[in-house]
Amino acid sequence: MILLWLIAVLLAGGVFAWLAARTNPLLCRWISLAAISLDFVLVLSLAVRNFKASGIEVSVTGPSNWFEQVDWSWIPQFGIHFHLAMDGLSLLLVLLTMFLGIASVLASWTEITTGVGFFHFNLLWILAGITGVFLALDLFLFYFAWELMLVPMYFLIAIWGHERRVYAAVKFFLFTQLSGLLMLIAILALYFAHYRGTGVYTFEYADLLHTTLDPHTAMWIMLGFFIAFAVKLPMVPFHTWLADAHTEAPTAGSIILAGLLLKTGAYGLIRFVVPLFPGAAREFAPIAMTLAVAGILYGAILAFGQTDLKRLVAYTSISHLGFVLLGVFAANSLALQGALMTMICHGISTGALFIVVGAMQQRMHTRQMDAMGGLWATIPRLSGAALFFALASLGLPGLGDFIGEFLVLAGTYQVNVAMAAVAAIGVLTATFYALRFVQRAFQGPNSHEWRLPDLVVREGLPLGVMMALLLWLGLYPQPVFRLFAQAVNQFPAIWR
Repeated sequence: MILLWLIAVLLAGGVFAWLAARTNPLLCRWISLAAISLDFVLVLSLAVRNFKASGIEVSVTGPSNWFEQVDWSWIPQFGIHFHLAMDGLSLLLVLLTMFLGIASVLASWTEITTGVGFFHFNLLWILAGITGVFLALDLFLFYFAWELMLVPMYFLIAIWGHERRVYAAVKFFLFTQLSGLLMLIAILALYFAHYRGTGVYTFEYADLLHTTLDPHTAMWIMLGFFIAFAVKLPMVPFHTWLADAHTEAPTAGSIILAGLLLKTGAYGLIRFVVPLFPGAAREFAPIAMTLAVAGILYGAILAFGQTDLKRLVAYTSISHLGFVLLGVFAANSLALQGALMTMICHGISTGALFIVVGAMQQRMHTRQMDAMGGLWATIPRLSGAALFFALASLGLPGLGDFIGEFLVLAGTYQVNVAMAAVAAIGVLTATFYALRFVQRAFQGPNSHEWRLPDLVVREGLPLGVMMALLLWLGLYPQPVFRLFAQAVNQFPAIWR
């Protein structure tokens, strides 16, 4: 039942926060923070329960190697179950979801002043949808959770966003909704293909894993899933919604977009595309890896050319998530471990950068680097945090982002030396946009004579925890790898 509670607490917390805001907006914020914190403690208890005394060795119990699961018949005549399950992969991503959810509430504490209750309602329901995506093992339930994420995020951008918020929200919704419909068609095609082969209607993940498909059919169904996940990732050329959505979203929306919604696309590739269609995915791998390398370079080059800080950070996501796509289709466990580490560390470091940029915009009412310079003299703590997370984003050794990208490159090198060499150029390019950001915004003379308040405890606390996490993941990543190894062992043998 604990998996059900993870979702129910968020849904109920959103409703209570909305109702409480009618009398006290501050109470609304505390209810939201309490609901997400309770879920974080629940997930942390699951993580502790599934580690042995050494703290790094996983103890897997229960059927099918799932740590926890709940499976109820929902609509039996159509083979639909309410089936939630958690393994090492989903455990790590749900932990990331709750942590960034807490950071989102804290970051929006003073930024959101209108419609506070409805804002937190949408925020918590987005987190509930994301949690459902990471836990659902019935494909109908997975699609339901996938769609649940979209409408609240649309409202977050369209109501509390910046100047061109409606345009950005509509663009985000159209891209993700149309790709989601394509995935629904693919799910139904797999559903009927399984019935033709077995005489059983089912959306169950474990049953669909054994569906017999001819190569042509498998390729077309796989592409339906792949495009839906590639749009959310986002992969070039389906990336154009991302920069606008990030730029116009409030700080909490940007944190959730970069740290969590993009990860649902990567999760879909790992959980569904590779295991359900191993042959088709292996055949498609050269194309996917080429697109991944193109995204790595393209995102880095565009990030270097930006003067708007939010657009700069948004384009870095295209580059970093290119490493995830490359790692998934490099087809070995080393690259998959790197892809997972990149997902986690990108969520932390990019989420932190959006907190920093949001704090700067709230103080300066601008995101343009041309209006900045010399800020270190007036906001040294905020400037130091920006430097730390910029170094994490460029892949500085000793921090978690370096581990992820290095393992992806090492795994890719075993498969395709040329791809690994070109992708490595993306790591070098990251140095230019990260240092340009720090130099133009924080170094040099304070020619605009800014006098700004520095970080407060509410802002500094999540940033400090994020720094500690990136250092821990960079210096001692073995617990994460050991936990993820159990999930990798369920993949088809040709991908290990």
